[in-house]
Amino acid sequence: MDALTIERKGNAGRAHRFAGHVVAFDASGAAFFPELGLLVVSDLHLERGAAHARRGFFLPPYDTGRTLAALSAVIARYRPARVVSLGDNFHDRVGAREMPSQARDALSALVESRDWVWINGNHDPDGVGGLPGRVFDVWRLEGLTFRHEPGGHEPTRKAEAEICGHLHPSAVLRRPGKSVRRPCFAADAMRLMLPAFATTRGGLDLRHSAFAGLFDRKLLNVHMLGPDRVYSLPFAALGP
Repeated sequence: MDALTIERKGNAGRAHRFAGHVVAFDASGAAFFPELGLLVVSDLHLERGAAHARRGFFLPPYDTGRTLAALSAVIARYRPARVVSLGDNFHDRVGAREMPSQARDALSALVESRDWVWINGNHDPDGVGGLPGRVFDVWRLEGLTFRHEPGGHEPTRKAEAEICGHLHPSAVLRRPGKSVRRPCFAADAMRLMLPAFATTRGGLDLRHSAFAGLFDRKLLNVHMLGPDRVYSLPFAALGP
């Protein structure tokens, strides 16, 4: 894959290509394919705070509102005709059903105004509780396969590239005396993995064994999220 050296203005990025398609990486964690009019997000984990509260662990109940605000902002920035959300849309099976009406109405308004594809994830395998939009385990468009977990249970068709989430990739850039850890996009020639979107950060280091065999590290590019821009570099540049 082309090295993705990107000229940027604010959060938005202008990139080279992934699997023959122009793609821009946004500091929110969204990827935009301008030629397809397609915005891709992953691992929204809506109602995460409520899910933890149901289990007796109380977190500030602001995550859904902040995630929806960030989602609305990135949609306004790119004005996509289609949005794909790559699974773990809700943090648990009942999140969509128990979502407060005000938040549900705000999300429905975003979904109803464009073609919206929900991919089922391991946290929400039963779909999105009657919200508008189309729901799939795996979905395909223009030679791209969209799924939640990399590889999934259904083999990717030959010559089809994969766009996935699930592992919340992050990268650590090490330099003498200091290091920086950030969520990131990870992409080689045939797989693009998105970070968790917006407020659900955290992440698993790309050097973790969970990523073994998923990428050709000689071709792997890392696109680290900063506060207002994305920093792109080859995986090898991260250091030992």
